[in-house]
Amino acid sequence: MPHDAALDAHEHAEHAEHAAHARDPFIAKVSITVAVLAVLAATAGSLETVEGGQAITQSSEAVLAQNEATDAWNEYQADSLKRHMYDIAAENGLGHYRQDSLAERTAQDKARAKAEAAEKERDVRTRESARHEIRHHWLTGAATLIEIGIALSTVAIITRRQSFWIGAIGLGATGLALFGIAYLG
Repeated sequence: MPHDAALDAHEHAEHAEHAAHARDPFIAKVSITVAVLAVLAATAGSLETVEGGQAITQSSEAVLAQNEATDAWNEYQADSLKRHMYDIAAENGLGHYRQDSLAERTAQDKARAKAEAAEKERDVRTRESARHEIRHHWLTGAATLIEIGIALSTVAIITRRQSFWIGAIGLGATGLALFGIAYLG
């Protein structure tokens, strides 16, 4: 069954709300921490999915651009062979093939330009894919740390130990830092 970050965030917020009704100030603080961490986890998880999808999409676009470049280079080679055959014919007394040779040169230039443009597109798409993949990895780390912080908050509620709560806040802050690195780094 797929992981639904938004549903998890809602469930954690509900648990935090129930715990807050205990009227214990420590439990209330930890419950608020759980709610904030749940929102952060849901956001990081959703963006992680978006970035992963963008990485795949850009990679696919790069492959399509490479295919277009390969096709254009094949066309270039075919035009080159025809041009050489026309040159040989023209050099052997069939001068009317000189015009065909020039036409093939023009076709070659167009094919080369098309191939080079497709290769540039491929390179752009490959860089974009890598950028999204890097963001995806940072967001995976962020979501994981934040979710561990939520679990540690639950332990803090059960044990009523502040050290677990501080650890949860630390994990949440570290996850938030990774979140920032994903987009600022």
